[in-house]
Amino acid sequence: QVQLVESGGGLVQPGGSLRLSCAASGFTLANYAIGWFRQAPGKEREGLSCITSGGRTFYADSVKGRFTISRDNAKNTVYLQMNSLKPEDTAAYYCATGPNRWTCSGYKQPSGYDDWGQGTQVTVSS
Repeated sequence: QVQLVESGGGLVQPGGSLRLSCAASGFTLANYAIGWFRQAPGKEREGLSCITSGGRTFYADSVKGRFTISRDNAKNTVYLQMNSLKPEDTAAYYCATGPNRWTCSGYKQPSGYDDWGQGTQVTVSS
């Protein structure tokens, strides 16, 4: 059974950092592209970043230069390092993939993913 579990969220002050983890089970994460999304209350789910099986990375303009996606295939885990956090980064954060998710093509579209984690809340506030 495919399962993705996010962790690492929490409350952080503006300018602070957090590292989110996306742990996979039931499949070999290394074979697939993994995307990170976020969703704030009343807003649409926003695609933030994607990493291919080969380690190529992609970022939305809203997080480029502040967020870094990486993967540890030995741990079957993908990470999202978030630096210089802003109040507008407050949201629930999700990782996602799918059985046909070989590349990061169209990575910002939630419809391109079949498997999602339950999310982890990030709150940026002083």
